Amino acid sequence: MSHPNRRDLGLLVLRVGTGAVLAAHGTQKLFGWFGGGGIEGTAGAMSAMGFHPARESAIAAGLGEAGGGVLLALGLATPAAGAAAAGAMAGAVSVHAPAGFFAQAGGYEYPAFLGFTAAALGITGAGRYSLDHATGHVLDRPWVVATAFLGTALAAAAVVGRRAHNRAAAAAGDGAGTEDADTGDH
Repeated sequence: MSHPNRRDLGLLVLRVGTGAVLAAHGTQKLFGWFGGGGIEGTAGAMSAMGFHPARESAIAAGLGEAGGGVLLALGLATPAAGAAAAGAMAGAVSVHAPAGFFAQAGGYEYPAFLGFTAAALGITGAGRYSLDHATGHVLDRPWVVATAFLGTALAAAAVVGRRAHNRAAAAAGDGAGTEDADTGDH
């Protein structure tokens, strides 16, 4: 059995590393930091990938990554943070899935790894070296875990399903004008 301090230290390292990567990607989407496109650039990319409404999708993805990442790193509301980040990564997996598994070919390996890691942290908890521990686990209760992951699973399924529908409609030629109607961009 692992020594409790080693386990908690390991969770801290995993949370901070994973949270920092997620937060960096989210701030690219939200603010254009680290060479990202900001909201407008991300909205354009989201539209091209079939996510509508594009601007709202860009904001949701950025908040899921940046917000979830920061909260994971801090170990605060860890179930909700892990679920939010995992949900954002489910959307990214849907984009990369056609290219196969491996990241070298543009596949979904990397977002899947981040999503599984975030989900595992959300389920496991932040450990002793966290704000959840310092606050008496007020935001890290079993009902929070269940609610956060169920809500995120339903939202991710709806978003990914809508994207698939939008892409199928566009491929069939029925998507003309969908972008303008869904995004409000005229």
